[in-house]
Amino acid sequence: MTDNDRPLAVFDLDNTLADTAHRQRFLERKPRDWDAFFAAAPQDPPLAEGVALARESAQRCEVVYLTGRPERCRRDTVAWLAAQELPEGRIWMRRNNDRRPARSTKLEILRDLARTREIHVLVDDDELVCADAERAGFTVVRARWAAESAALKAAQEREGRT
Repeated sequence: MTDNDRPLAVFDLDNTLADTAHRQRFLERKPRDWDAFFAAAPQDPPLAEGVALARESAQRCEVVYLTGRPERCRRDTVAWLAAQELPEGRIWMRRNNDRRPARSTKLEILRDLARTREIHVLVDDDELVCADAERAGFTVVRARWAAESAALKAAQEREGRT
């Protein structure tokens, strides 16, 4: 079986694989400091539950990453994934100027992927993303192993930033 024949396991990053708690302070101030929030991402500790699930999924699926992080964070994101010894995989990121809600951008990419590949599972912490993906027929694992952040939820839905 080639990689193109294997189903996809699609993983979110922030609060699914990476613990963003140490950088939430940048979203809790007015105005939000997005540059500092994303600049601190390389110091995110890994979330053991998410990392273990990604590694396990790589046994039967091709692991890919779907994040609301902007494209300008790609280099740091690739380095962080490698440092955590996570499976290599393609990374879909938000265009730098895309401010649509995460549930819109992620569902659009999932549907595009599903045109040519089987999506085995989506693993994400955003309840709105998960609910919309389930309504669209995707199998979802809700990443509930990170501390919730009201500021991050608002950013994902209303500001389209992550």
